Amino acid sequence: MTISALLGRIAVFAALTLPLAGVQAQESRVGFVSTERIFREAAPAKAAQAKIEQEFSRREKELQEMAARLKSMSDRLDKDTAILPESDRLKRQRELSDLDKDFQRKQREFREDLNQRRNEELAIVLERTNKVIKQIAESEKYDIVFQEAVYASPRIDITDKVLKALNK
Repeated sequence: MTISALLGRIAVFAALTLPLAGVQAQESRVGFVSTERIFREAAPAKAAQAKIEQEFSRREKELQEMAARLKSMSDRLDKDTAILPESDRLKRQRELSDLDKDFQRKQREFREDLNQRRNEELAIVLERTNKVIKQIAESEKYDIVFQEAVYASPRIDITDKVLKALNK
């Protein structure tokens, strides 16, 4: 390599790294928010959970009653199997099987509906949380705020500030 080529590379390297020196001199502000704590402790999240529980309590009670009826029928069939005529035993087994299928279907539908509603409500809470995080980040001049991290130092954790703003 010639000296002029080497000097050219050094000049290019210097031109590229000089602006970075200024960037490194500036201190970046980094924040972290625990989404898990927000969903567990924030007033809007608690209100959403209470709303969901109230909305699904009747169906949950019906499922519990159906499960008790299913268990009772099963216990009665087990107890009476030895003394029942074959036709009655088959009829009861069929009724028990039909009730079990109905129970399984209703239970699956309940879980699907519950998960869908929970996701809808949590999306609303998350949207509101993100707005609050953005307001705090802009007003306090944060360069970046993370919501997911393997580890975050308590020094950069702004979850308490976000909770306080959400709970107003």
